[in-house]
Amino acid sequence: MSHPADENVETKEMDSRSLSSNGQEPYVHKVGIPPKQSFFKEFLYTVKETFFSDDPLRPFKDQTKSRKFVLGIEAIFPILGWGRTYNLQKFKGDLIAGLTIASLCIPQDIGYSKLANLSPQYGLYSSFVPPLIYAVMGSSRDIAIGPVAVISLLLGTLLQNEIDPKTNPTEYRRLAFTATFFAGITQATLGIFRLGFLIDFLSHAAIVGFMGGAAITIALQQLKGFLGIEKFTRKTDVISVMHSVFSSAHHGWNWQTILIGATFLCFLLFAKHIGKKGPKYFWVPAIAPLISVVLSTFFVFITRADKHGVAIVNHIEKGINPSSVKEIYFTGDYLAKGVRIGIVAGMIALTEAIAIGRTFASMKDYQVDGNKEMVALGAMNVVGSMTSCYVATGKIEKVLKHIR
Repeated sequence: MSHPADENVETKEMDSRSLSSNGQEPYVHKVGIPPKQSFFKEFLYTVKETFFSDDPLRPFKDQTKSRKFVLGIEAIFPILGWGRTYNLQKFKGDLIAGLTIASLCIPQDIGYSKLANLSPQYGLYSSFVPPLIYAVMGSSRDIAIGPVAVISLLLGTLLQNEIDPKTNPTEYRRLAFTATFFAGITQATLGIFRLGFLIDFLSHAAIVGFMGGAAITIALQQLKGFLGIEKFTRKTDVISVMHSVFSSAHHGWNWQTILIGATFLCFLLFAKHIGKKGPKYFWVPAIAPLISVVLSTFFVFITRADKHGVAIVNHIEKGINPSSVKEIYFTGDYLAKGVRIGIVAGMIALTEAIAIGRTFASMKDYQVDGNKEMVALGAMNVVGSMTSCYVATGKIEKVLKHIR
């Protein structure tokens, strides 16, 4: 988009090829001084470039009222646009991708819910309703929606600072739904007011540093389950975690748990190595987590390892997402805490989802509207908070690169 003042500006050129053989000076164009703009016009131009650089109202120009209505609905629900070109071939690819992602999500979501200090079913719930909402409102073709490790750990840490999940599990769960609701409100508000440009101010180094630090923190937290430690610190810093690990080395470690964990960790790493040998082996690392869950469950069952200190998931409630509208705090002391935690979790989740969406869009040469993505992510978390889900966002699933 060109500046209105640029229309009166002549371009100065100095073409060295215009030098003649007798050494004459080159021809120089004179540059006109652009007309001075008032502060108000400059301010309006800056606002327009910042918030409406893509001119979202252009498709509505010179259209009938009925056509404008259709375009408005398609802007909110992109599925109405691309759905007209959907065919059986695309459905087959989506079906394979969906089954593959499901095999990954089932064991992952159980683990992520433990990071958030929630029962396993809430991780599974969060991979059911939010993807359905995003499917009709989102614009990325490659992003997978559900709970992720970073947000689960962040949410679990912030929530347990307010409520102990062991002594007050009901209030803890309600605060989690409240934080999820306001995370969605935060994301949708940023999209509606076209504040997507704020994400651009986050440097790549900051995002990489945050993700790297989160990965280390998550790995340290997994030492509790890997070593079978029952009494573990609630702190997440390296010193506190390692002190808790080594202080319980003589009486707190469970060798059966370590054996099972190390065996299936090696199995997952071997499956990942097989997957790197070629695209036709993509299904090996994709199906490996679900195979690990099935085999480990069978092994613990026949050996009765749970009687020897091996922790198990226990009962997972059956059925689809129950309503949780009445569990959200809209008044009371926990309202402000839910708003604060929700804003933080919503911004971090938004950053991860937008970064992943834009990465795949640039790789496959299609456009992703950051503001529409914010609205879609916000809507799915608002609906998710009312259907027993905690904060969900976009996550990378490499198998999609080979399928789609």
